[in-house]
Amino acid sequence: MGKTIGLTGALEAYYAAHACREAPLLAELRAETAKLGSNAAMQIGPEQGAFMGLLVKLMGARRVIEFGTFTGYSSLAMALAGATRITCADVSKDFTDIARRYWAKAGVADRIDLRLDGGRAVIARCLAAGEAGTFDLAFIDADKSGYDAYYEGSIQLLRAGGLVLVDNTLWDGDVANPAKQDDDTRAIRALNDKLVKDPRVEICLVPICDGLTMARKL
Repeated sequence: MGKTIGLTGALEAYYAAHACREAPLLAELRAETAKLGSNAAMQIGPEQGAFMGLLVKLMGARRVIEFGTFTGYSSLAMALAGATRITCADVSKDFTDIARRYWAKAGVADRIDLRLDGGRAVIARCLAAGEAGTFDLAFIDADKSGYDAYYEGSIQLLRAGGLVLVDNTLWDGDVANPAKQDDDTRAIRALNDKLVKDPRVEICLVPICDGLTMARKL
């Protein structure tokens, strides 16, 4: 009792059929991203997009900062949910060109400010512009070695009561495998250890997709 249920076989299929109602344009973007081969694994799942969209609506989140945009599924989901200003930090023009097309098709391109000089540069620019404490929500889904820097930047940029969402915090189970000692796994473990003890936030790690940690700034 009280244990998170595992999803396999028939139950996994049932969950996929009942977890959310995916907007047609999001489904179209997901299908196009699937053509990118192994890179497609970087995209969040539709149930996570729906969950994030509900959080945006429940919070009334308007200003969002995103670290790692890829082909734009998460930013599109949040824009469709009502976020009115999304700052996106990435480094890939090729992947984000797909995102731009779908933002335009959805009529939300004017709400999204995409920067391709990486998360650290975007944080520095926002802070220099006096934007500390002005964002409602931050989503971190970029290079794992940068997770701690993006988290610290998010804490500075968020208002009190703002929310950080950290993706991949279960990392396909590797975080619990002592044999896995690559740089990415170690970086995620380190942030997970930090989050659970950080007095600046209250947290909940949700086992959706590859693990999504919610950290509310106090």
